[in-house]
Amino acid sequence: MKESGGGGGRKHGTLSPCAACKLLRRRCAQDCVFAPYFPADEPQKFASVHKVFGASNVNKMLQELPEHQRSDAVSSMVYEANARVRDPVYGCVGAISSLQQQIDSLQTQLALAQAEVVHMRMRQFSPETAASDTTAVGLSENPSNSQTTKSLFSSMDMVDHHHHHHHHQTSIGGSLWSC
Repeated sequence: MKESGGGGGRKHGTLSPCAACKLLRRRCAQDCVFAPYFPADEPQKFASVHKVFGASNVNKMLQELPEHQRSDAVSSMVYEANARVRDPVYGCVGAISSLQQQIDSLQTQLALAQAEVVHMRMRQFSPETAASDTTAVGLSENPSNSQTTKSLFSSMDMVDHHHHHHHHQTSIGGSLWSC
């Protein structure tokens, strides 16, 4: 297989040099380690990797890896190089940190929305409306649903106490500033 035209199916003189050899202004050998991963039609791919890591280091890394891992290694180097070009100080760590902050913010929003749902359900099944609501009566009469109802009400108490406590703080703060 390697004897019949290795180097990704390239033949001497028939195809243009790979992006790496073109940028480095050198002859692209048939067994060029860069050719399978840096095609001539994607010059920016090698340019950013070369700018960040250097051609010699990339060559060394690729030579030390088994062929089946080289493509993933190149993808990682291209990602890191592009991130480093966009953010010279933090590189991909900056992108990861930004995404982590987005996750934290979205988790907070989700928790607040879930608390709001519990609050709305508790208002639907509050003691004032529970006597007239046959669903609420049915829930409390069924022993398996009794625990569900209790946990729902205890969750609501926690949310409700927090809600009233917050309003209490607001009214105290308001009276302090009205002097």
